[in-house]
Amino acid sequence: MEYRKIKDEDNDGGTVSNDIENLRGIGFSGVASVSNVPPREQAKWKRKTVVTVALTFLTSSQAILIVWSKRAGKYEYSVTTANFLVETLKCALSLAALARIWKSEGVTEDNRLSTTLDEVIVYPIPALLYLVKNLLQYYIFAYVDAPGYQILKNLNIISTGVLYRIILKKKLSDIQWAAFILLCAGCTTAQLNSRSDHVLQTSLPGWIMAIVMALLSGFAGVYTEAIIKKRPSRNINVQNFWLYIFGMAFNAIAILIQDFDAVMNKGFFHGYSIITTLMILNHALSGIAVSMVMKFADNIVKVYSTSVAMLLTAVVSVLLFGFNLTLAFFLGATVVSVSVYLHSAGKLQR
Repeated sequence: MEYRKIKDEDNDGGTVSNDIENLRGIGFSGVASVSNVPPREQAKWKRKTVVTVALTFLTSSQAILIVWSKRAGKYEYSVTTANFLVETLKCALSLAALARIWKSEGVTEDNRLSTTLDEVIVYPIPALLYLVKNLLQYYIFAYVDAPGYQILKNLNIISTGVLYRIILKKKLSDIQWAAFILLCAGCTTAQLNSRSDHVLQTSLPGWIMAIVMALLSGFAGVYTEAIIKKRPSRNINVQNFWLYIFGMAFNAIAILIQDFDAVMNKGFFHGYSIITTLMILNHALSGIAVSMVMKFADNIVKVYSTSVAMLLTAVVSVLLFGFNLTLAFFLGATVVSVSVYLHSAGKLQR
């Protein structure tokens, strides 16, 4: 990947301080040496490593923390208040990032918060879609375990790809279409149940919720990307800020509709624990980590993070929840990992 990138830059007349041998840490004597790697490249690889590890950890622990936050099989806290705090924390992190930019670069047309109604009016749609999707992810655990959730969550790759084709008119390669078929096969294989009369471990309501979540996540992601690319010079933290503001507003409405009496009688933080707090922090940082992947890493990072996260979630679930790691799950997870890789490779070859 790096060799191809540098080679392309050379062909385009770009300036490269060292050749590919330096990137591999090989000196003129042929001896591996980290000192031969330019400081800029060292910093780049360090950032990529940190982001990869962080995204893998956050992705694998997300489902585990949701399941762990249950007590006697139910949530004692209000999921709407938890979701509201996630959006609030993400909004605060975006403001903090903007404050650093204002301090170093000053306030410009592209990083100021003040804007027009035409620019802001598009954010309620993805904010509302994310609200429903995020609330569904709490309730789906009544029908699926944490490892199964990590498998089924990859269905959003299919919905995102199809919506890319429909909305953004982006052509999908043959490899990507083949990856979609493999992904469906892998998700189904991982859910096979040989110890019950039911063929699949996840019941029909669980599959329906997983498919709805995938559609919501895909549409919200594609719609948000279209908004961001409509004004590429606009600072991403400003765009995130407005998205999270509407997210907070919709979650506040959800609290009033669903949990108003419980919040008024028991308090906003009733039922919260250390696990709940960690779960909220995890959800907020996951969104930030994805943004950092887009900035400092590449699509391959997300592929490896997703694949490793599925296996980590399964292993930890064995230790914490007594999850039965079957051959069907292992084979299904492997097929899903291969399909995700193929989807990424197909995107690079377009």
